[in-house]
Order: sequence, then C-alpha cells, then structure tokens
Amino acid sequence: MAGKGNILVFIDLPGGCLDETGKGLLGYGARLSGILGSPWEVVVPVAPDAEARAGFAAYGAPVVTELEGGATLLDAPAHLAAALAACAADGKATLVLLPHNDLGATLAPVVAVALDASLMTEAVTLRRLKDGVEISRQALGVRLSETRLWDQARPLVLTMPTRALSQVLLATVAPSKPSYESYHPTVPLGATARVIGRIPPDPQTVDLTDAEVIFSAGKGCDPGTFAQLQELCRLLNVSFGVTRPVYDLGWTGFERMVGQTGRTVTPKLYLALGISGSMHHVGGIKDARRIVAVNTDAKAPIFPNCNEGFVADLKELLPRLIEKAKSAGGAA
Repeated sequence: MAGKGNILVFIDLPGGCLDETGKGLLGYGARLSGILGSPWEVVVPVAPDAEARAGFAAYGAPVVTELEGGATLLDAPAHLAAALAACAADGKATLVLLPHNDLGATLAPVVAVALDASLMTEAVTLRRLKDGVEISRQALGVRLSETRLWDQARPLVLTMPTRALSQVLLATVAPSKPSYESYHPTVPLGATARVIGRIPPDPQTVDLTDAEVIFSAGKGCDPGTFAQLQELCRLLNVSFGVTRPVYDLGWTGFERMVGQTGRTVTPKLYLALGISGSMHHVGGIKDARRIVAVNTDAKAPIFPNCNEGFVADLKELLPRLIEKAKSAGGAA
C-alpha cells in the first residue's frame, strides 16, 4: 500500500473491463493528486483485463490493488465496504473516491462510518484553498449547488456522479507502468444482505441521467408522431425524453423532461426530433457524446449545436424508421 496521505480510487470494473465511469474516476484521481499534492492509487474488486491495465497506465495510476475475494464481495456490499475501509485504513488514506452509482452510493456511508470519516456525495467540483479544500455538490437533482469546506482533519469519503465524471478530460500525466498488488482483507463474514441476481436497467424506465441512448420529442411532434416515437423507442430498446413544451402538454411525466429545468443528460447518443433547440434545452444536453437532430426548419438553432442534422418531416421519417426497426428485429 502507498504511504500516508494516499488518495484511494475505487473502480468496480464490471466484467473486468474499464468503462467510461472508471475512466472518469481515473482522470479525477490523477487531478485530485495534483490538487491535494498527495499520492494516489486504485483499488479494484476483480482482476483487470488487458484493456483496463492499459487504461491504468495511460492515466498514470502508480499502484493498482486488487481485493482478494473481491468477486465474491461484490455480491455482499456490506463485506465489500468493510474490505475497502480496511484497505484505506491500512494505507492511511485521507480520501476515498467512489462513483455515485448504485454500488458506490451503497458503499460510501458504510466506509465513512468505518473510517470515522466525513462524507460528501454527488460532488462535482473540488479546489484547494488556504484554509482547506472547497467541495461543491449537487442538491435537489441539478437545480441547486451546496458548497462545503473540508479541513482535512478527518478522512473524507467522496462520491461523484457519472454526469460529472463524463466532463473529466484525460489528465496531463505521464503514462506509467503501475505496480499491481493484492490485499487480503481481514473482515468478519457473518450473515448479511447478499445480491442474488442483477437485472439490467430498462431503458423505458431508467432515470434519464443514466440512459446511454435517448430519443427526444419537441414541439415539432404532434400526438401521432409522439406515439410513433414511443413505439420506435420500445422497438430499439432506448430511452425517450421530451422538451419543456411537450411536458407542458401533459403527454408524459416530469422525469422525462430534458433540459436545464429538467434532467441534464450525458448519453452516448441523443436524437432530437422536432426540437428547435432553446438555450435551456441545449444546456441540458451539451455533454452528450453525440447529438443528432431532425427538424423541418433548416435554420433551427439546434443544428449549430449538434454533430449531425437532417431537414425532414417526422410524419414521413418515423414510419420508415419503425418499419426498419421491425424488419431488423424480425417483427411482423
């Protein structure tokens, strides 16, 4: 384990792979090391595959520690939290960084109690001040921001949401060849809650902030094309969203509204159908990896803010897309 003052970055490596959340955590770990002037290391519950190892090297991770028995611990979050806390305590870590996903949000409070540490969830920014470290977090979704000062007198457990990590660029660090270590946690393995199965998220009901692909309807949709869009989303198994004007019509709930007054999203693909592109809506999708827009107005403000734009009539386009989707899926 690294020396005192270490920053411990926990990456769950789903299937042994380094996903986008993991890359964001690596980038932020490297950045925190520079901000706090402290060494950092990575802790994983399973053995990383070759691509993950290359990722650790690219982000300059100096040490990667694998928790022995981590694959089993993943099914017992309480035990995994105890093992992670023991690892942090042995290394005298002052900061433990986790993703703010289902697993990270479950582990964080347990680790904080075990370490007698402060806890800050859904943090989005961190900067060094003369009298401590200023941390800002999201409150009430993304509508309010709360800022606190960490004086570093106690350890800190910090979680970061996916949408914040998606904005982290590759830190300016020299590639390294990490040393790989194993850690055998000495923790009680008594009866506790266990994971007995994992159900993939349903794109039709998943929170839009976690959706990978979103098709959204704007005021260019009428009831007919809106129904067709929902059918297309079901056929392709993707999430659907709406703009504020569509929500105001009562066609769907608030949880489907995309924009600065609704959900700020970071999908891999965002398809804007009949959306003009108001400032508030564009502000809520600006961190999407790829934005494709379809509108009948060639001068719609959405076009300068997208990767690809098409001038087309949804009444003609959507039936064709549905036909293609059914054909590809073997539906009658």
